[in-house]
Amino acid sequence: MNTPEGKVKSDVKKLLHERGIWFYMPVQTGYGVGGIPDFICCWKGLFIGIECKAPGRESTTTPAQRRCLTEVREHGGRAVVVSSAVALGLWLDLIKSMETEDAGSS
Repeated sequence: MNTPEGKVKSDVKKLLHERGIWFYMPVQTGYGVGGIPDFICCWKGLFIGIECKAPGRESTTTPAQRRCLTEVREHGGRAVVVSSAVALGLWLDLIKSMETEDAGSS
């Protein structure tokens, strides 16, 4: 049986495949850095961290997860917490439109 968060991860994985976005899903084993996002992605030169939560549980990130997402942002990457692939798709569309606007103003 798939958990609600597991369903979100499965749907996000499918969306990333459909959009041709490279990603890696780190396996949390207790070794290494805690709080690593569920998906580490590279898309059009952007480093992206995606943390998945069950619907209604978006605010339940741990201190380690919040720290890691903040560090990604501080180093010029993008980071997001999502509870659906639809929300992620909208966020990616927004990022894409922002990048297009930035390129047009150069």
